[in-house]
Amino acid sequence: MANKSFRRIFKRQARSNMPKAHISLCFVIFLCLSLQNFMRVNSQSQGSWCIANALTDNETLLKNINFACSQIDCGIILEGGSCYDPNTPLNHASVAMNLYYQAQGRHYWNCQFDGSGLITVIDPSHGSCKYQYK
Repeated sequence: MANKSFRRIFKRQARSNMPKAHISLCFVIFLCLSLQNFMRVNSQSQGSWCIANALTDNETLLKNINFACSQIDCGIILEGGSCYDPNTPLNHASVAMNLYYQAQGRHYWNCQFDGSGLITVIDPSHGSCKYQYK
């Protein structure tokens, strides 16, 4: 008798939790889709630039420079170019990564660089170095 009573209580509890789980799952899916659209709209509707994460090691930064500059013209980071100074891997990688990001249409995935790229909505231009924005 007690066993049947336990089953009824368990079934009742299971049924009462199902709508909550369903609503939670729907909310999570909605939230993910909303954030994805929010990121795409913001990066397309206002200025966005790709920069290198300051915590990235120099070897990775140099790989990023080599990759980006094999795809686009990086003349502005060469000696005498408007973005040569400061002459650091971080600065040169940020400029090259942004040139690539802009040329590819400003999609967040074009700033991944194996986790070393960051998208910013604050113009990183400094001095005579003007970060491209298309």
